[in-house]
Amino acid sequence: MSLEPFRLDVPQAELDDLHARLDLTRWPDELPGVGWAYGVPLKYLQDLVHYWRHEYDWREAEARLNEWEQFTTTIDGTRVHFAHMRSPEPDATPLLITHGWPGSIVEFQEIAGPLTDPSAYGGDPADAFHLVLPSIPGFTLSGPTTETGWEYERVARAFAELMKRLGYARYGVQGGDWGAAISREHGRLHPERVIGVHLNLIPGGGATSEPTEEELAPLAPAERERTWASWRRYEAWLKDSQGYADLQSTRPQTLAYALTDSPVGQLAWIAEKFEEWSGSTPIDRDHLLTNVTLYWLTRTAGSSARIYYERAHAAYWGQPIERSGTPTALADFPEDNFIPLRQVAEMTNNIVRWTEFARGGHFPALEEPELLVADIRAFFRGLAPG
Repeated sequence: MSLEPFRLDVPQAELDDLHARLDLTRWPDELPGVGWAYGVPLKYLQDLVHYWRHEYDWREAEARLNEWEQFTTTIDGTRVHFAHMRSPEPDATPLLITHGWPGSIVEFQEIAGPLTDPSAYGGDPADAFHLVLPSIPGFTLSGPTTETGWEYERVARAFAELMKRLGYARYGVQGGDWGAAISREHGRLHPERVIGVHLNLIPGGGATSEPTEEELAPLAPAERERTWASWRRYEAWLKDSQGYADLQSTRPQTLAYALTDSPVGQLAWIAEKFEEWSGSTPIDRDHLLTNVTLYWLTRTAGSSARIYYERAHAAYWGQPIERSGTPTALADFPEDNFIPLRQVAEMTNNIVRWTEFARGGHFPALEEPELLVADIRAFFRGLAPG
């Protein structure tokens, strides 16, 4: 039950080892003129590695992360790391935000201040939050895990226990990617405690099969068009983008050897997803590299991948999604991997807010922080903890 204060302080020997490995990189060949079609382009990665080795400052990133009060605690046999930021507003709403893969709490550096202290950013102090930012078990500072079975339901239960230990009886949850699956499940499992679930990706909320005339018939023309677009994007995902998930769902240990031994391999594995999944707003490369460096230093490429394996081998895999009655909001950023469909999402979720934005991708906290913050505030404004 104890909470142990945590502070990042990476030994210099670890950074020296990283630099030595970067200096000794063996580069592969590349086909001419293929761009990103076969994976990360050689010149792109060489430039990024040069910056990582010679210009990126881990100590500066470390100091910035240490501005947050952080702790570790043991829940269900594993260490859970989290940042905890109390708002200066005493009546602030507690809010737990969960990252996904290949992310970390680094994603939330641009939204933490406006959410905890809105008046300092020109906002209404009534919209303030006490923030809890956990690292998913197996990911970066909550890893590696030491036993099987850490799929998203188990993570949701662990995070509910974390909020209990922090003394929060009623609170909100937010997330995207794996954070969306965990947050949605958290709200479903604990409706008496979770006042609302805010998502920027909704699990099972898009088209996963070609729409039939029977499905399309009751829809308005715009909804039919969106349904077809959702299916086409899902088809493209299956054809060109799902390989990483298939590998992590089946052989995460085999992958772990390469990514734990080669920092350039780890960088390429993550950088590809930041490039492919983000929208038209570029993500700062220092944010990317801080995220990658956390995975590298904690040696959690393999243990973070295991959540894919655990989900694919869980008892609930392939079963219908159980309905959640907790009030749920979706912030739909159109440049993300999937196009959500409200008529599908409402079958298994209590959708009370649905916001479609004109821009933004899979990492809105980094790409469009102001839009995300505004939508979180608007949703929880009418959901008092009580």
